Parts: sequence; C-alpha cells; structure tokens
Amino acid sequence: MANTGALVGVSDHGGWAVFVTVAPDGTLLDRRRVELVDDALPAIPHHHEAQQLPMDEAVALVERVRASAEKHAALALDAVAATVPHIQGIALRTCPPLPATIPERITDYRARNVADWVMYRKALAAAAESRAWPVHWYDAKSVFASAAAAMHVEDLDAHFLQIRKSIGPPWTQDHKLAMAAALVAATGACKT
Repeated sequence: MANTGALVGVSDHGGWAVFVTVAPDGTLLDRRRVELVDDALPAIPHHHEAQQLPMDEAVALVERVRASAEKHAALALDAVAATVPHIQGIALRTCPPLPATIPERITDYRARNVADWVMYRKALAAAAESRAWPVHWYDAKSVFASAAAAMHVEDLDAHFLQIRKSIGPPWTQDHKLAMAAALVAATGACKT
C-alpha cells in the first residue's frame, strides 16, 4: 500500500461519527464513536431547528453549532492521535455542493437536507489539515468495491466478519464503511 502511517476512516452522522484507524497493511488499530457537537446544541440545525427561527437567530444557531463541531473535531482527532502514533491522513465522505451562505442553505430544500453533514465533514477536514494530515475524500457508493480491490479480497464481507469475530462488538455498518474508506485512502485511491 502507498502510505507508511495509519489512516483514519470516518463514517459521519448528524452530530457524531465513527472513526476506524488502520495500518497501511489493513490492520485495525483503533475504533471509536465520537461526539461532534455539545450536548446543549442541536445536531442538525440547518435541517430542523433553524427552520423555525427568524433568519438572524437561525444563522447564529448554525454558527454556534459549527464552532462546537470545530472544537469537537479537534478534540476527537487529538484523542486518536494520542492512541495511534504516525497518523498520515483521514478519509471523509465527499461533500455535495452547497449554496455559499447559511441563509441560502437554510431556505434551499436540498441544501438544508445535507448542510449539517457537510458542516461536520468540513470541521473534521479542517482539524486534520491543521495537523498536516492529508484529507482523502471518498464516495460511499464505491468505497467497498475499492477497499476489496485494495485488500486483494474477493469477499470484503467475509473479511469484515473475521474482524468482527476477532475484536467483538461494536462492529456496525458504520465501522465497515469507515474501515473501507481508510483502506482506500491507504492505497491512494481516494481524492485528496
């Protein structure tokens, strides 16, 4: 594989994510669920809470959530780096394009349905870049096939089942997606 250090794969959700860190040879080094927003703040403000506020209050709420996401992203990457030395990058799901401003994202139906996920991915990307870790962007629809090719296995599900048997729970679809993304990033097949 192309990299000589560990890669962190991420499967993100509204306000939390699963990190799976792998060695270049595909060895699982770490897995964890991380919170990406303060408990007192909403996890998906563009999509839900901002819809019921005057625009100035809605924008202020989104900005508070974004700042919290940036803080939590940095803390989460600090925690992984403290556990796993020599991290060489992070793999994140690609971001769909969004309107330039928060008010446009709040009022545009398609944008408000994805803007919160993009906000968390961008917070994680910025935290990684501040550590000089390359950000590898992956397509969730093709990452499993790419990971199977990278690992030279015909049945990635069987490979994941073996991992699950050896490490125990939790080992969910999020863990599999994050690991597949890290494996693909380790081969250099993701976009940077």
